[in-house]
Order: sequence, then structure tokens, then C-alpha cells
Amino acid sequence: MDAKAWDERYTGTELVWSADPNRFVAEQTGDLPPGRALDLAAGEGRNSIWLAKRGWRVTAVDFSAAALAKAKLLSDAQDVAVDWVTADLLTWRPEPGAYDLVLIAYLHLPEAEIAAVLANAAAAVAPGGTFLLVGHDLDNLEHGIGGPQDPDILHTPDRVSAALGAGLRVERAERVRRPVTVEGEAREAIDTLVRAVRP
Repeated sequence: MDAKAWDERYTGTELVWSADPNRFVAEQTGDLPPGRALDLAAGEGRNSIWLAKRGWRVTAVDFSAAALAKAKLLSDAQDVAVDWVTADLLTWRPEPGAYDLVLIAYLHLPEAEIAAVLANAAAAVAPGGTFLLVGHDLDNLEHGIGGPQDPDILHTPDRVSAALGAGLRVERAERVRRPVTVEGEAREAIDTLVRAVRP
């Protein structure tokens, strides 16, 4: 989907996603001391706002102006400061070595494109900083529920880890299960989770 399609999806007053942070983002970042954070493909800003409330100085980037406009309304209503940046991650470059946390949650692109975004994201992690990716896993197609149905844009722990390069030390690279309810029935979605640090 391009920016125009996402803008159309985000148009309206209702949230497309929950206002709460992603469960894995909360679990994996809750113990980190606040610093500078970069949220790539931030959407409506749920993770950015949550981090900012915990004392992080957050830059949130997304190519959907409609999503970020909604995110700004949410952050303003909660008196939370976030630097909202409308930009395409395929051309936008973060400042190298500048962020104590670099987060990518549910960004799905073809392999060459996601590899370039991951390389830029990894380069943006400061010494001692953390990289975290959460996204729909390839196994979700056959064994999970929901998410994109195109195998070419789904993650695997190995592919994400390899794309980060040698500068980061991978601490976790695994498939994780996330409970979802579909038509009143409890099911599980399967995600990739990769957490890495720059020594």
C-alpha cells in the first residue's frame, strides 16, 4: 500500500489500531532507561505516545500524513510531546548513532526495501542503545491469524537479524504468539520479535 492508500485508511475519527502500546513493545522497552527514541512507521502513534509518557524524547516517522495528524491530536490531548515526521522510510535517513531506542512495529515491505530500512535503522542505534522489531511472521500464514497474506513481505527472525549487520548484537530473535479474538473465538497470531543492542 502506498501513502495515499494509508491516508484513506486512517481518515476518520476512529482509531484503526488500539490506543494502547503493542504488548511486545511494552514488554521489551519497559525496563529501559528513557533517552532518545525513534519510532519508524509509527502510524497513529500508540507506541510513540506510550514511550513519551515514560520520559522518552521520541521522533516518530510515517509516510501517512493522516495517521500522524491523528497521532498529534492524541498526543496533544494527553499533553505529550512527540516530534512527528511525515516521510517515506525508503528515502528518509535517520541520524546515525543518535537513538537509544529504534523501534519498528509492523512495517512490511518487499525484501530489498525492508533490508534497506533495517540497515538505516541499525545505523541509527547509539552505543549502548537498543533496536526492536515486531512484525507479522511468515509462519502466521499457515499457523496463525490475520496480518498480510503476501509471503514476500512477512518477517522471519533470521532474515531480520541478518539485515541488521555486524554492528548490533542480537539478544532475542524468535517467533512469539499474540492472542487475538476473531468473531468471539480465541486465536493466536504469530509475530517475529528481534531485539538487538549496540555494544
